[in-house]
Amino acid sequence: MRIRNSLLVPCLAAVLAGCAHRATAPTHAAGIVPTLSGDPAHPGQTSGWVDTRLYFGLGPADHPEQGISEARWREFLDREVTPRFPDGLSVADVYGQWLSKGQSVPERLRSKVLIIDYPDSQENRARISAIREAWKKMTGDQSVMRVTQPADVSF
Repeated sequence: MRIRNSLLVPCLAAVLAGCAHRATAPTHAAGIVPTLSGDPAHPGQTSGWVDTRLYFGLGPADHPEQGISEARWREFLDREVTPRFPDGLSVADVYGQWLSKGQSVPERLRSKVLIIDYPDSQENRARISAIREAWKKMTGDQSVMRVTQPADVSF
């Protein structure tokens, strides 16, 4: 038994030493650290940017088979939104309620929120308006709610 115990301690120490390692910082060729910062699409600091959120009703929350399908939503995104804002955007699935004209009870809706941050310009605001109009034309909806506020953006 004494021989086994005397061998066990050095073996265990060797195994545990093999598990220990020190974390090292990643190294990059020629000392260049990759960054998105510094080009117009990915500024280090922004001035005059806005954050716009557009709310799209897809159909009744209790009847997912009715209204706009995921495939049709993606087609709309690919056709109407991405070409206008190719640098990036976000989409979130949300539940919403909407009180239509002349109704006394709000509709419960499956919805999407499209979030786009961009330099505030007349051209970009026209792009946002065109997206809203394209949706209303495609769906017959009364509106697409828009919320725009100043944004401090950096990459």
